[in-house]
Amino acid sequence: MLKDVKLKGEWFMTVYGPDGEKKDFRQGYNVVTTVGKEFLASFLQSASVAASTFTCKYIAVGTDATGEAIGNTALGGEVARTTGTVSYVSGQLYQVTCTFATNSATGAIAEYGLLSSSSAGTLFARDTEAVINVGAADTLKVVCQITMS
Repeated sequence: MLKDVKLKGEWFMTVYGPDGEKKDFRQGYNVVTTVGKEFLASFLQSASVAASTFTCKYIAVGTDATGEAIGNTALGGEVARTTGTVSYVSGQLYQVTCTFATNSATGAIAEYGLLSSSSAGTLFARDTEAVINVGAADTLKVVCQITMS
Protein backbone atom coordinates (compact mmCIF):
# COMPACT_ATOMS: atom_id res chain seq x y z
CA MET A 1 0.00 0.00 0.00
CA LEU A 2 1.42 3.38 -1.02
CA LYS A 3 1.61 5.90 1.80
CA ASP A 4 1.86 9.53 0.71
CA VAL A 5 4.51 11.89 1.98
CA LYS A 6 3.06 15.35 2.24
CA LEU A 7 5.04 18.56 2.54
CA LYS A 8 3.51 21.61 4.13
CA GLY A 9 4.91 25.05 4.84
CA GLU A 10 3.52 27.62 7.20
CA TRP A 11 4.33 31.31 6.92
CA PHE A 12 4.11 34.12 9.48
CA MET A 13 4.23 37.79 8.42
CA THR A 14 4.33 40.65 10.92
CA VAL A 15 4.44 44.40 10.17
CA TYR A 16 6.04 46.66 12.76
CA GLY A 17 5.66 50.44 12.72
CA PRO A 18 8.48 52.95 13.15
CA ASP A 19 7.86 52.86 16.90
CA GLY A 20 8.44 49.07 16.98
CA GLU A 21 4.81 48.30 17.69
CA LYS A 22 3.14 45.46 15.85
CA LYS A 23 0.75 46.85 13.24
CA ASP A 24 -0.42 43.77 11.40
CA PHE A 25 0.02 40.01 11.27
CA ARG A 26 -0.78 37.31 8.75
CA GLN A 27 -0.40 33.57 8.86
CA GLY A 28 -0.83 31.20 5.95
CA TYR A 29 0.06 27.94 4.33
CA ASN A 30 1.87 27.56 1.06
CA VAL A 31 1.79 25.20 -1.84
CA VAL A 32 4.89 23.08 -2.33
CA THR A 33 5.53 23.22 -6.05
CA THR A 34 6.08 20.23 -8.29
CA VAL A 35 9.62 21.41 -9.03
CA GLY A 36 10.18 21.79 -5.29
CA LYS A 37 9.16 18.15 -4.79
CA GLU A 38 11.45 17.15 -7.66
CA PHE A 39 14.27 19.06 -5.96
CA LEU A 40 13.70 17.24 -2.64
CA ALA A 41 13.63 13.79 -4.25
CA SER A 42 16.81 14.59 -6.17
CA PHE A 43 18.44 15.96 -3.01
CA LEU A 44 17.72 12.75 -1.09
CA GLN A 45 19.40 10.74 -3.83
CA SER A 46 22.49 12.97 -4.04
CA ALA A 47 22.84 13.15 -0.26
CA SER A 48 22.71 9.37 0.03
CA VAL A 49 25.37 8.92 -2.63
CA ALA A 50 27.76 11.60 -1.32
CA ALA A 51 27.34 11.71 2.46
CA SER A 52 28.77 9.44 5.07
CA THR A 53 26.14 10.16 7.74
CA PHE A 54 23.00 11.29 5.90
CA THR A 55 22.40 8.17 3.89
CA CYS A 56 18.96 6.54 4.10
CA LYS A 57 20.04 3.78 1.73
CA TYR A 58 19.83 0.64 3.86
CA ILE A 59 17.00 -1.84 3.53
CA ALA A 60 16.20 -4.34 6.24
CA VAL A 61 13.78 -7.26 6.16
CA GLY A 62 12.15 -9.13 9.00
CA THR A 63 9.53 -11.60 10.09
CA ASP A 64 7.20 -9.49 12.26
CA ALA A 65 3.81 -9.16 10.53
CA THR A 66 2.50 -6.54 12.94
CA GLY A 67 1.13 -3.65 10.87
CA GLU A 68 3.29 -0.63 10.31
CA ALA A 69 2.67 2.47 12.40
CA ILE A 70 3.89 6.04 12.28
CA GLY A 71 5.61 5.57 15.66
CA ASN A 72 7.77 2.63 14.55
CA THR A 73 11.50 3.09 15.18
CA ALA A 74 12.78 -0.35 14.15
CA LEU A 75 11.60 -3.55 12.52
CA GLY A 76 9.93 -5.98 14.88
CA GLY A 77 11.92 -9.04 13.84
CA GLU A 78 14.83 -7.97 11.64
CA VAL A 79 16.73 -10.86 10.04
CA ALA A 80 18.94 -9.08 7.49
CA ARG A 81 20.02 -5.62 6.32
CA THR A 82 21.96 -4.55 3.26
CA THR A 83 23.06 -1.42 1.44
CA GLY A 84 20.83 -0.44 -1.45
CA THR A 85 21.51 1.39 -4.67
CA VAL A 86 19.99 4.85 -4.62
CA SER A 87 18.37 6.53 -7.60
CA TYR A 88 16.23 9.52 -8.35
CA VAL A 89 13.33 8.86 -10.66
CA SER A 90 11.38 11.75 -12.18
CA GLY A 91 7.96 12.36 -10.71
CA GLN A 92 9.26 13.26 -7.23
CA LEU A 93 10.43 9.70 -6.64
CA TYR A 94 13.36 8.61 -4.46
CA GLN A 95 14.20 4.94 -4.93
CA VAL A 96 16.41 2.45 -3.08
CA THR A 97 16.98 -1.00 -4.62
CA CYS A 98 18.82 -3.91 -3.06
CA THR A 99 19.30 -7.62 -3.48
CA PHE A 100 19.77 -9.92 -0.52
CA ALA A 101 22.20 -12.68 -1.47
CA THR A 102 21.49 -16.37 -0.98
CA ASN A 103 21.36 -17.49 2.64
CA SER A 104 21.14 -13.91 3.96
CA ALA A 105 17.44 -13.06 4.25
CA THR A 106 15.85 -16.45 4.84
CA GLY A 107 12.55 -17.22 6.47
CA ALA A 108 8.98 -15.98 6.39
CA ILE A 109 9.68 -12.35 5.43
CA ALA A 110 6.80 -10.00 6.18
CA GLU A 111 8.33 -6.61 6.96
CA TYR A 112 10.60 -4.19 5.18
CA GLY A 113 12.33 -1.04 6.39
CA LEU A 114 14.32 1.84 4.93
CA LEU A 115 16.98 2.97 7.38
CA SER A 116 19.76 5.55 7.70
CA SER A 117 22.53 3.24 8.88
CA SER A 118 23.95 -0.23 8.38
CA SER A 119 23.10 -0.96 12.02
CA ALA A 120 20.49 0.74 14.20
CA GLY A 121 19.89 4.19 12.63
CA THR A 122 16.65 6.00 11.86
CA LEU A 123 13.74 4.02 10.42
CA PHE A 124 12.54 6.30 7.61
CA ALA A 125 9.81 3.98 6.36
CA ARG A 126 8.36 0.57 7.25
CA ASP A 127 6.03 -1.72 5.33
CA THR A 128 4.38 -5.03 6.16
CA GLU A 129 2.99 -7.38 3.55
CA ALA A 130 1.78 -10.97 3.29
CA VAL A 131 4.58 -13.42 4.10
CA ILE A 132 7.02 -14.26 1.34
CA ASN A 133 9.03 -17.39 2.08
CA VAL A 134 12.71 -17.06 1.21
CA GLY A 135 14.79 -20.22 1.21
CA ALA A 136 18.55 -20.48 1.78
CA ALA A 137 19.22 -20.77 -1.96
CA ASP A 138 16.93 -17.84 -2.85
CA THR A 139 17.80 -14.18 -3.39
CA LEU A 140 15.41 -11.41 -2.45
CA LYS A 141 15.21 -8.11 -4.35
CA VAL A 142 13.56 -5.21 -2.56
CA VAL A 143 12.76 -1.81 -4.06
CA CYS A 144 11.61 1.04 -1.84
CA GLN A 145 10.11 4.11 -3.51
CA ILE A 146 9.32 7.29 -1.64
CA THR A 147 7.16 9.75 -3.54
CA MET A 148 7.06 13.41 -2.59
CA SER A 149 3.42 14.34 -2.99
